Amino acid sequence: MKIVYLKTNNIANIFNQLQQDLGGKLKIRPQEYSLELHNNLVSGVISGVSFKNNISFIEYDIVFKEDMLLINNMPITNPIHFMYCAKGKISHSFGIKGEKRQLNQFQTGIFSCDPSQDTTLFFRKNETVKLSNIMVDTHEVHQDDENADLLRNQLLKTFLPKAGENIFAYTGSYNLKIAEKMQQLGTINQKGLVRNLLIKGIVHVILAMEIQQHKEDKKNAKNNFGSLTKDEMDDIKELSHFIKNYPEIQYSLKYLSKKSGHSPAKLQEGFKLLFDRTVTDYIRNVRVETAENLIKTTDLNISEIVYSVGLTSRSYFSKIFKEKYNCSPKHYQDNQNPIAVTA
Repeated sequence: MKIVYLKTNNIANIFNQLQQDLGGKLKIRPQEYSLELHNNLVSGVISGVSFKNNISFIEYDIVFKEDMLLINNMPITNPIHFMYCAKGKISHSFGIKGEKRQLNQFQTGIFSCDPSQDTTLFFRKNETVKLSNIMVDTHEVHQDDENADLLRNQLLKTFLPKAGENIFAYTGSYNLKIAEKMQQLGTINQKGLVRNLLIKGIVHVILAMEIQQHKEDKKNAKNNFGSLTKDEMDDIKELSHFIKNYPEIQYSLKYLSKKSGHSPAKLQEGFKLLFDRTVTDYIRNVRVETAENLIKTTDLNISEIVYSVGLTSRSYFSKIFKEKYNCSPKHYQDNQNPIAVTA
């Protein structure tokens, strides 16, 4: 078993340590790091970004050829770790011999501890893993941004170990919305300041979604809401992709229930949990977003677009489009910049 020790919060030092222990080619941009790994120990990419508000982001998209332990220990202050597993599964523990908590695909985990404890991640050999880790430094540093101070104070209040305890550990229910945000990170092609701002915005959204997931799980614990199994979540994810690919179908809850093999109540629970929408609202949103993309990328007129996404009333389409985008479809179409569309 390979063991790597990280004893710093500084992201530059983290990546230097990772390269020293794992090899690979390290690429550095301003505040951004990418370690490409293709050797007998590991294949894939570890990437990371640091921000000025004591928040850093690391994404592991890798497969190890042998069991691997990644141990974080900061001698003065340990950060709060907000983790999300988009592919595969990993285990977390405080110390090598501590209780293991498994993060499955589409699960969030929030972990913090005092400096006497190690934060340990266990990667199984030949398991392809895509894991994001947002680290919020708990060491007090003066912030010029009042909102950043408020966010940090709220995080410390909620996710640091309580009095008399030395660890905080939470593993959440399944959530596909965060995976979609992680996919957006991989599609950012801009460079320089624009790239950094876009990454920072998405990372902050992911952090907010993980915090919200924790709140919802606490609120729903009593009535067992969100009790879908992994297989049920996969079925609903597949169903949501089918709806996105074929928005023109005249869906009914009965049709979707039969297609998925799950009861209407289970579908409603799953869509509410994964997308914070009812099934009907999810379908409507898919149609509006598909229509918006068609307006930008095709020469179809509004009526043709309405029918191509499964709607029959142009006035109804205009109503729901305006609710989402704060303008009419015609106004949106008339103000498209043909140069920007083809760029």
